[in-house]
Amino acid sequence: MTSNRPRQIFSAAAILGVPLAMALAVAASGCTTAKGAPDDRSAHDRSASERGATAATSAPIAVTAVTAIEQPISRTLRVTGSLTADEQAEVSAETAGRVVRTPVERGSRVKAGDLLIQLSTEQTHAQLQEASANAARIAAGLALTPDAPFDVERVPDVANARAELALAQADYARFKSLLDQRVVSQAEYDQQHTRVEAARQKYEAERNAAHQEYQSLEAARARVVLARKSLADTTVRAPFAGEVVERRVSIGDYVSMGTPVATVVRSHPLRVLLSVSEQSVGLVKTGQPVTLRVDAYPDRTFTGTVRFVSPSLRAEQRALMVEALVPNESGELKPGFFATAFIEQPAKTPAVLIDRRAIRDVAATKRVFVIAGEKVEERILTVGQIVDGSIEVVSGLKAGERVALPGPAPSGATLTDGATVRVSSTSPGPPPAGSTTR
Repeated sequence: MTSNRPRQIFSAAAILGVPLAMALAVAASGCTTAKGAPDDRSAHDRSASERGATAATSAPIAVTAVTAIEQPISRTLRVTGSLTADEQAEVSAETAGRVVRTPVERGSRVKAGDLLIQLSTEQTHAQLQEASANAARIAAGLALTPDAPFDVERVPDVANARAELALAQADYARFKSLLDQRVVSQAEYDQQHTRVEAARQKYEAERNAAHQEYQSLEAARARVVLARKSLADTTVRAPFAGEVVERRVSIGDYVSMGTPVATVVRSHPLRVLLSVSEQSVGLVKTGQPVTLRVDAYPDRTFTGTVRFVSPSLRAEQRALMVEALVPNESGELKPGFFATAFIEQPAKTPAVLIDRRAIRDVAATKRVFVIAGEKVEERILTVGQIVDGSIEVVSGLKAGERVALPGPAPSGATLTDGATVRVSSTSPGPPPAGSTTR
């Protein structure tokens, strides 16, 4: 009995404590309700504000729509290359001498034949005088006049030998007649015959000597020509009209034959060396127009013409080399510029075009918001070439579909995928594609 009593008292307390706990909870709840009336009104206000914000967010966003259209455009082949000078020459000295004049500097514009470098003429002038005097001496020995052709029989020594031979032959003929008449002896006749043979040998020797002397005259005349050229080469002139890129010598420098003295380039027109892939070889022909862009002038285009198409591909690159000429009268384009070229194709083909303003660049992708009923759908596009103010859509958009222009709406809301929109205005479609493609 004693051991069970405490357990019975604990059970009764537990039974009595449940209603007590419930009563205390009700009292506490009543107190909280009474004291929390302001909190309930605040929660109600917050709920209304949230419902208003949700209603504002779900309100249609006013947008401007543009329509994708289909029309034929002039296709272009996009290739890259570099600009090179039409002509570039490393002008060198063709004779040795000391520099006495340097009338040009870097950037000087020159015409063909303009003076670049002047060398001293003292030595070359003396060499010319010596060579001329030697040639004149030989010509005088041969009795040659400046315009008369060479005639060996007119050489004085040859003429004298010929006269002596004629005299000996005449005497020999008389001695033969006298021998027949037995007026002269056989010994005298033989002596006269020997005289004729000696005269003949002398005549032939003088003819040979005259021919050799004439060859010496030709050599002397050649030395005169070389001396005259050396004198002329002391004046180094521009080989063509262009611009001096660099002057390599100064007054007082001694240059040898072959020493570079200046670099001259002709930059009008410029040559553009382009590399065309093997797959596009059939799209390039001589005479096709070319449009160029360079990084130095990103907002400008330059036009040229295909001048040369290589007959073979470069094996290491599997590419075809194409050369185009680009006018450069103003000199704005410089040799060495990297260029992006667009070779226009003669035939036009259909294309889907959209206003370039509708395109958004997101994470290296091209995206648009396509209007589908009352909502917009975000799409990723594959685009092609740019035509005036439009861009070609290769995939992701069809002709006739409407696209919302990007940017905040008048209400301040921003377009997102699935947003509800209301077309407030429609922008005209892309302008007609012209022949100029960039």
